[in-house]
Amino acid sequence: MRLDKYLKVSRLIKRRPVANEACDAGRVLLNGKVAKASSAVKAGDTIEIIFGTKTVKVEVLSVAETVKKEEARELFKYI
Repeated sequence: MRLDKYLKVSRLIKRRPVANEACDAGRVLLNGKVAKASSAVKAGDTIEIIFGTKTVKVEVLSVAETVKKEEARELFKYI
């Protein structure tokens, strides 16, 4: 699954265009490297998102095309 779509489905970032912009600006790291929006995400990857002064680091537990809002938190765990 594309990184920008995963960020939206997991609700780490609310909208896909915003996720796309974050990736283009270099504020999203996938396994420690700056990632493009089209980068492939799989279970076991680590994603680090820089929101201004706050940094969120998560580990991908599973990848799903669509998820209910309540189940979105089961796609990742905070590190």
